[in-house]
Amino acid sequence: MRWSFPIGRLLGSELRVHYTFLLLVAFIGGSAWMNAGPEAALINTVYVLALFACVIAHEYGHALTARAFGIPTPDITLLPIGGLARLARIPEKPVQEILVALAGPAVNVVIFGLLFMSGFANFSGAAMTGNMTLAQLPAEIALLNLILAAFNMIPAFPMDGGRVLRAVLSLMTNRVRATRIAAFIGQGLAVVFALYGLYVGSFIYPLIAVFIFMAARAEAQDVQLRALARTARVDDVMATGFTALSPHVTLGQARNAFDRNDQPEFPVVDGASARIVGFLSRKQLYDALPKLGEAETVGAVMSRNVAQVNMGQPLANVLRVLQRAAGVGVLAPSGETVGYVTHQTVLDHLKR
Repeated sequence: MRWSFPIGRLLGSELRVHYTFLLLVAFIGGSAWMNAGPEAALINTVYVLALFACVIAHEYGHALTARAFGIPTPDITLLPIGGLARLARIPEKPVQEILVALAGPAVNVVIFGLLFMSGFANFSGAAMTGNMTLAQLPAEIALLNLILAAFNMIPAFPMDGGRVLRAVLSLMTNRVRATRIAAFIGQGLAVVFALYGLYVGSFIYPLIAVFIFMAARAEAQDVQLRALARTARVDDVMATGFTALSPHVTLGQARNAFDRNDQPEFPVVDGASARIVGFLSRKQLYDALPKLGEAETVGAVMSRNVAQVNMGQPLANVLRVLQRAAGVGVLAPSGETVGYVTHQTVLDHLKR
């Protein structure tokens, strides 16, 4: 995941921490310091480290259950809203998805139960306020696990409740439609979170809302793309009738072309071979203009890692090629370029 860094490996999975998680630690420690001094900051930092451990345990609940169904977990990332176990694939059988999703909160419930039976779960403490004492830590950790279990059962991606909801809906309809419904509900809850955060003057809720909203959209697109890849051909998603640029066109001329055409990117075609040799996006153009000037040519800044495939290729094959190429030119049996596929053309197709 972007904006994260590795801290080690455990039980076959790489552990990663998102940079925004560090902001959460700094915010809690700093707030406690300002409210009650360095000792309170230390206690609350220990509390956050306990949060760290409980979230890891939660995610390994998912990972080990998924492994029982033959699904490896390459890495686990800690986020401000919890953790994210990146499974090699999401189990598509509803019952398996439900079991994998529930395994994480179940770990937190077990931790809570163990602390409760040990006599530590006295809920009179005041977590993250600067007033917590070392004696209250076990009770606060018990409460933390109960909160984690409840919070993760919110029916919104990437929380476990969103996956349970999608799996239950999959029992009544197809997976794409079930994901779309679950994602819509998750995005609606994200808007509610954001509005509540603005109302109470807290930045935490809008931050959570952004993660939920983006994760719900990404999940819906991913499932739709997987369904499309099973049946579609490259011909179904390629862009045709497009305007192309020459590698010898200047950046100034390219800017005029972008102004005249509502295209997020231009294929760059070599005049001699009539093949697509590169792609130029708006971002590439406007990043290069201040540094290189309008007289520089498109060929100097375009993305050059372009693959070529024949018409009729399964979309699944083309998507694998796109993982390491900026775009794919599509060739007719005569060898003529009849279209192209990029990440953008695939996303545009999904939006139709």
